[in-house]
Amino acid sequence: MNINITARKFKAHDTLKEFINGEISSLEKFNDEILDVDVILSYQNSKENIKTAEIILQVPGQTLTATDSTDDFKKSVGASIEKISRQLEKIKTKKTARVKS
Repeated sequence: MNINITARKFKAHDTLKEFINGEISSLEKFNDEILDVDVILSYQNSKENIKTAEIILQVPGQTLTATDSTDDFKKSVGASIEKISRQLEKIKTKKTARVKS
């Protein structure tokens, strides 16, 4: 699995990159056929300091995306990971339902 982390308009700290790698590797329990993962971090400088994390995950035959915006990158990444994990779980249940019938 290839993990690409892109930080737009800022440089991501190593601790943030390690956190993202750990969270992404936890997705392998849902699907071990993950090919590529692109994580795009962006920062909107306004009164609220909106930090957005977008995750684009590729499995054979499908591309899954999830985006979340909060005031902290770890929260944004965590929420996006939850969305992706729900999508991966849905794909897994559909596969097992097809195999049974």
